[in-house]
Amino acid sequence: MELPVEVVDDLRRRLRRAEGQVRGVEAMLAQGRECRDVVTQLSAATRALEQVGFRLIASGLAWCLEHPEASEAAGYPLDEVQRLFTKLA
Repeated sequence: MELPVEVVDDLRRRLRRAEGQVRGVEAMLAQGRECRDVVTQLSAATRALEQVGFRLIASGLAWCLEHPEASEAAGYPLDEVQRLFTKLA
């Protein structure tokens, strides 16, 4: 599956943001911060990772629909991509 460079760049940027959020959670725990504050930050990190997954699958699905033969040859038949999507849902 081929992803456009701008999609990969966006995914990497989102992952770096999520990484910062996870580090923030760890720091909050070390500082003994309030549970609700930690949960809020953890929830934001979880949503950020989910968005990376959905953006990845959406781009991959678009590629598969535009290039069905190449997609199949690369090991990504449409039903496989749909299964990947349901793993995130």
